[in-house]
Amino acid sequence: MKYRRLGKTDLQVSVIGVGTWQYGGEWGRDFSQGEVTDILHRAGDLGINFIDTAECYGDHLSEMLIGGAISSARQNWIIATKFGHKYHGYLNRSEPRTPTDIVEQLEGSLRALRTDYIDIYQYHSMRNSEFDDMGVRDVLQKAKQAGKIRHIGSSISPNDNTHQTDGATAADVETIQVIYNRLDRKPEEKVLPSCQKQDLGVLARVPLASGLLSGKYRPGVAFPQGDVRHGKPQDQIDEQLREVARIQREEVPSGVSMATWALAWCLRHPAVSCVIPGCKSVEQLETNAAAADLD
Repeated sequence: MKYRRLGKTDLQVSVIGVGTWQYGGEWGRDFSQGEVTDILHRAGDLGINFIDTAECYGDHLSEMLIGGAISSARQNWIIATKFGHKYHGYLNRSEPRTPTDIVEQLEGSLRALRTDYIDIYQYHSMRNSEFDDMGVRDVLQKAKQAGKIRHIGSSISPNDNTHQTDGATAADVETIQVIYNRLDRKPEEKVLPSCQKQDLGVLARVPLASGLLSGKYRPGVAFPQGDVRHGKPQDQIDEQLREVARIQREEVPSGVSMATWALAWCLRHPAVSCVIPGCKSVEQLETNAAAADLD
């Protein structure tokens, strides 16, 4: 495994992390504690030290499964979680975002993760007006002073949100999480240069474009109900998959997994500290980890 400095946090993060939205039950299946434990223990064996989660991946469910897997080795992991949403059911969330809400969410995350501190506590796709809320900023500063969080980050949406990126330093935000992959290079225009200028750590999410860059799918694929990709316009999916086929034919070296190459492609940009693909199995995790060898 290789490691990079996560911007001004000075944390040394593995270039491959583990994204954990799937453990909340919104990717078409539920995960047992044993499955998550096996995946994260293997991740540790491979040198991966970064986990990204959120309070709304299930009702703190992903966090609870992570806590159950790593609490005995907490010191070996850098954990990033988020605030600003509450899970009510499949793709059904509300947005409790007052200072009082944030305090409650933080305490819930600490309990679920079985830890007394969170390494990176991230705004979760907040509106710009909410990002600017001085009451929320005050709550976060008090949590830092109490040692409950070490660093503040922002998981931005959309992925060209320059308001939150450019305003990061003033808000004591040290990391930016952003959708970035071979099919969506929008952050290269303004967001990534702004991160470099401010020395912000960059976490690239959705690096496999929700699996489209895995190389497993062809135009016409029908994603079943219960899959987050179900219901998206078929013409858009088919257009993206035709582009994936072209990329695989013209850019991916022979003998290299498309998924592994796609993760390594994200890491070529000097602003990116870590990519955070999800994985449903130990085998997928190992394919992801192999991207560090291509970087």
